[in-house]
Amino acid sequence: MTENTQQPQSAPTTELPTQYTPAEVEGKLYERWVERGYFEADAKSDKPPYTVVIPPPNVTGSLHLGHAFEHTLIDALTRRKRMQGYETLWQPGMDHAGIATQNVVERELAKEGKSRHDLGREAFVERVWQWKGESGGQISGQMRRLGDGVAWSRERFTMDEGLSQAVQTIFKRLYDDELIYRAERIINWCPRCLTAISDIEVEYQDDDGELVSMKYGDGDDTIVVATTRAETMLGDTAVAVHPDDERYKHLVGKLIKLPLTDRSIPVVADEHVDPEFGTGAVKVTPAHDPNDFEIGQRHDLPAIAVMDEHAVITAHGPFLGLDRLEARSAIVAALRAEGRIVAEKRPYVHSVGHCSRCKTTIEPRLSMQWWVKVGPLAKAAGDAVRDGKVRIHPQEMEKRYFDWVDNLHDWCISRQLWWGHRIPVWYGPNGEIVCVGAGEEPPSGEGWHQDSDVLDTWFSSGLWPFSTLGWPGQTESLAKFYPNSVLVTGYDILFFWVARMMMFGLYAMDGTPPFHTIALHGMVRDQNGKKMSKSFGNVVNPLDWMDKYGSDALRFTLARGANPGVDVPIGEDWVQGSRNFANKIWNATRFALMNGATVQGPLPDASRMSSTDRWILSRLNSVVAEVDAYYEDYQFAKLSDALFHFAWDEVFDWYVELSKTTFQAGGEAAEVSKRVLGEVLDVTLRLLHPVVPFVTETLWTTLTGGESVVIAEWPTDSGFRDADAEREIETLQSVITEVRRFRADQGLQPGQRVPARLTLEGTALAAHEAAVRQLLRLQPEGEGFSATATLPVAGVEVALDLSGVIDFAAERKRLAKDLAAAEKEKAQANAKLGNEAFLGKAPDHVVDKIRGRLAKADEDIARITAQLEKLPEA
Repeated sequence: MTENTQQPQSAPTTELPTQYTPAEVEGKLYERWVERGYFEADAKSDKPPYTVVIPPPNVTGSLHLGHAFEHTLIDALTRRKRMQGYETLWQPGMDHAGIATQNVVERELAKEGKSRHDLGREAFVERVWQWKGESGGQISGQMRRLGDGVAWSRERFTMDEGLSQAVQTIFKRLYDDELIYRAERIINWCPRCLTAISDIEVEYQDDDGELVSMKYGDGDDTIVVATTRAETMLGDTAVAVHPDDERYKHLVGKLIKLPLTDRSIPVVADEHVDPEFGTGAVKVTPAHDPNDFEIGQRHDLPAIAVMDEHAVITAHGPFLGLDRLEARSAIVAALRAEGRIVAEKRPYVHSVGHCSRCKTTIEPRLSMQWWVKVGPLAKAAGDAVRDGKVRIHPQEMEKRYFDWVDNLHDWCISRQLWWGHRIPVWYGPNGEIVCVGAGEEPPSGEGWHQDSDVLDTWFSSGLWPFSTLGWPGQTESLAKFYPNSVLVTGYDILFFWVARMMMFGLYAMDGTPPFHTIALHGMVRDQNGKKMSKSFGNVVNPLDWMDKYGSDALRFTLARGANPGVDVPIGEDWVQGSRNFANKIWNATRFALMNGATVQGPLPDASRMSSTDRWILSRLNSVVAEVDAYYEDYQFAKLSDALFHFAWDEVFDWYVELSKTTFQAGGEAAEVSKRVLGEVLDVTLRLLHPVVPFVTETLWTTLTGGESVVIAEWPTDSGFRDADAEREIETLQSVITEVRRFRADQGLQPGQRVPARLTLEGTALAAHEAAVRQLLRLQPEGEGFSATATLPVAGVEVALDLSGVIDFAAERKRLAKDLAAAEKEKAQANAKLGNEAFLGKAPDHVVDKIRGRLAKADEDIARITAQLEKLPEA
């Protein structure tokens, strides 16, 4: 069958508290697991490796539902693989989160009336390390609450000594291979954080702005352009039109007057311009717009910066010293005074980029920065997926991946911060530039200084799959655990983190990709499918739900919603339902233990088992196979649902209930069923453990006496199937379900006993009469039995005597009244839906509501009519 070959260390106990209280067991269990080293990974082991890295949370962060969701999925994968005998490493760690962390510490300094400049760079960085030691990393403790089975002894930080060496090493290699260079380009600039930021750190939202159309040039050389950023016109160096636009061919190559300045600028022809948009003419500001910068490069235009790092106007004239928004209004007013404003549209809603950290509007800015030449790296990252070295799951996400890596622009990696990996480049007094690798001595002497910028946080996190294993050293861990088995992460960072890990992994590890599979999941949303946001007021702290319902309940709810690549709605009532499931597991196991369920000794031969025993073992093996298949396909929702319905519906609601009669009768059949029930619970608890680790640990160790389910063997499908037993029990279930439905329709209480005659002789259900009577609360016929209702179900006849329990006349009267009400409701709904005047005026939602009332009335009529037909004459 599906026996557990781990030998119990002690005899099991039947003692369990009457109620499961998560808060009393979760913390103690987790610390025991950690103390016993269950989650550690041995690089010297001869077991096959299974490696997953944690997407490193920010050191400033705390556990949110997105973390809880992702960690639940990874923990389920690694717990199962550990049970399957793999040397399993779930690599933990945190990201130094350059901008976010620097902002946190700067805010702390501001409370003291200081800025980082008051401290100086060295003292400020020391202050950040101090903050990290005292306040950073609270998420680690919260991960323990969730039950994350990570190898804590291997925890890494993207700024620790080893990872810093990895960063310096790969920077040097890329630099020497001419894949890192320094150039002046347009970047995303935050005037508040005073640094370049990556695309992923820009949040776009629709803002109310203004669209201003204004005349450049004079007389026949007049041309109209439109802009939402009038302040940048001070830096215009051309007007561009499409080469085929007949309206402007006479102007191409001419110089026209730029208003409010003493400059003239050329009209250039460029295919980037859309002649159908606006006037078909666009102002070109190469220093303040990425598209304009490209036009400027093609036409050899000068790039004139007119704003400083604080977005304050630097161009000489009346606008000097104004903030960009102040300058916008002043410039539009000045143009209006000159009669150059053709049209103004306010508000003009358009998409505007904001800094994700401080919400300041991003300013495109021409700046000297360090860049990675991504062309060859991105090609390798794309080819690894195309060639099948790396699988993206679900497969439909491949297109999004290719759309990204096949169109990557060079990556700006420098940041104007103090906290982070400082760029390992030194400048000499005579213009020398020296890149210093790990272990090399930097140049010294008068006039030498290091680049003041630090690297983008994504640069160091891009090395995560191998830097955490000791690279650039040739360590045992690197040899054992690289490449990673799978990367589990959200589709939202497919383009940023995943692509960078692919590029760096293939480059640094001689063409070996960093993982075999990329398993992408969706985002957690509220129960209505709405994005969680503080502004919406629907953000949930997962710790609150764990406090209220237990960590297992949260985990199981998240796993049941985890369809690959699809967003996950979650509501508190669903977590409450999962808590009820944990309680059901607890109560059923407690009942089984009190009734002698055991794992001691081998399973009895199938010939000694009842059809009920053979049915549940057949179903158990099918579920083992089903769950394994779902795990291999990262179908967490399906495997969780399969386990839920098997455990609750088949084991607890059917097998346990059917076994009660056997236990009461005693004898050999009872002893066999006790062993079968023990086996079923043992395997079911092991199957459930990766998703709900705490309650299953308590129950499994109590049931089996084993050391821990964490290190128990994962169940395997023995191949045992019994189709005849499955059909027999399905028939039994049909009979019981149909009679229960009839009892409910007749208004009988669940515990109300009714005399009945069962015609089971000659059928497969003959051996189940005692169970049928017990489950349906059916008494023997007795003297004076009168069959007032007969139910033929699945070849079996159940005759019930309801004369002593139901007043048929009163019941008929009640049902007739209900039927009349339902028919009246139907008539009213039909009348409204047949009224063309009503349909023409009523809103859609009102019409839909009436259609719903009609459907409900039809259902009620069918149900009540059926009840009346089954009811005997009074």
